[in-house]
Amino acid sequence: MKWIVLVLLSVSLHATAQDAPAWFTESFLDISEDAAEAAKDGKRLMVYFHQDGCPYCRQLVEVNFRDAKIVEKTQRNFIGLAMNIFGDREVTWTDGRRMPEKAFARMLRIQFTPSLVFFDAKGRVAHRINGYLPPEEFLGALDAAIGKAAPPAAAAGDRIDLRRKPGSKPIALMLLSPQCDACDEMERNLASPQVRSQVSKFELVRAPNGSEVITASGARPLSSAYVPALVFLDAYGREVFRTEAYLRPFHLASSLEYVASGAYAREPSFQRFLQARAARMKDRGERVDLWN
Repeated sequence: MKWIVLVLLSVSLHATAQDAPAWFTESFLDISEDAAEAAKDGKRLMVYFHQDGCPYCRQLVEVNFRDAKIVEKTQRNFIGLAMNIFGDREVTWTDGRRMPEKAFARMLRIQFTPSLVFFDAKGRVAHRINGYLPPEEFLGALDAAIGKAAPPAAAAGDRIDLRRKPGSKPIALMLLSPQCDACDEMERNLASPQVRSQVSKFELVRAPNGSEVITASGARPLSSAYVPALVFLDAYGREVFRTEAYLRPFHLASSLEYVASGAYAREPSFQRFLQARAARMKDRGERVDLWN
């Protein structure tokens, strides 16, 4: 199989959220074949999952993928393909199963757009970036996908006891790091009118990234490749959902409601939940702004 270079006129300096950069490729979407082809060039296959109307996807394409350092590093180390999480093009998985893009996205548990999934030479998932990261953090995440970045260091001496009595509020554990502008921004967003009512449904616990947490099921370190991150735990200390990407107020409030309402147990697709929530808000005459 030969790579088919993507030269569609729709991919221009004014690319929209559903477009990939012009230097991405097209293929027959056979993951084993594509991963092997990438490996022959000393690279990894990188699949970019997007959806129409996604402001974070637009940010990735129009900001990150126009940054010279990011473009150089990505082109040097990866072969990029784009897939729509609600698309119908046929994808062939490593075991020969064929399925539409939307089923493939479900199988890989894509919860945020954009998400980037990196595959090794045999088509196995080697790394993933779940959601949008600003350029500086994105460069670091690419290093992790290449295998150059060290894992987050544990915060020595930090032990957080999260054991609670039955009937207590669910816990939203906010993982932070010192001198973190994005952490300060999240704190401001948590206090904003559209997010504050959802925050009140949780016990919000702040902890350094890499802290050891003690729950009903034992002690373990919790860390995220990106901070600030929100890790949601149920009454037994089990993680039920997490955000580890840059979020604007609408998506921040939505992630809190997704867990507080119990929707995560009924609707496994966070993106479907977002669509339904936006529709309910519009029906009530409320303004829905996905970015501001």
